[in-house]
Amino acid sequence: MTKTKHLDFNTILATTTHDMKNSLFILLQSIENLNLADNLTVAQHQDFAALHYQATRINSTLIQLLALYRDEKQQLPVFIEENSIRDILEDVMERNRLSINSQHKKIILCVDDDLNAYFDSDLITYLLSDIFINALRYSHQRITLRAFIKTPYIVIEIEDDGEGYPENMLRFNDFENMPFNASTGRSGLGLLFAQRIAAEHKNKNLEGYITLKNKEQGGGIFSLFLPE
Repeated sequence: MTKTKHLDFNTILATTTHDMKNSLFILLQSIENLNLADNLTVAQHQDFAALHYQATRINSTLIQLLALYRDEKQQLPVFIEENSIRDILEDVMERNRLSINSQHKKIILCVDDDLNAYFDSDLITYLLSDIFINALRYSHQRITLRAFIKTPYIVIEIEDDGEGYPENMLRFNDFENMPFNASTGRSGLGLLFAQRIAAEHKNKNLEGYITLKNKEQGGGIFSLFLPE
């Protein structure tokens, strides 16, 4: 009698997610190249920008799923080295240049040229890019990226001028236990990813963490704290 083979669906899903992520990366590059054509109308440029934005969101979700899976398996590679925070924030802006231009959002960058920190550049760039994508979606006109020292942490903030974070998100300091509600448009997956990635950055008895808060005059602030 032939034995039934049991499929490891977790591994299959992780492998499929990885393949889809690579395909989406190629798609994003193709969209960017097509948008450079000289004979496009304004409406066509807007369509390409919208397509790029949605593909970027999907790609970001796949990256989060893959990273969370690897983190659960204790297989998430983390490479800590010194990085320029300005370079990272400028990279985040450049990755989303199409959406910035098409939505006519004003981006303000407040960070010293010589402000460096120790972190995994790929993971932190993915984290910040996802928060920035959401800020583009919910902001009205302006997004501010800032970084500063608040000993014993380096703080990186993304501030928007939208309606702010929903109350149910602000109530949860522990995003591990925050209930997911995809119907609101904010599933919370990105925040779980951000918290996990932040916590991977440790120095002595400190580890990274994230916070959310709303401004009195409107808008939300996402803060990432990384140990110095």
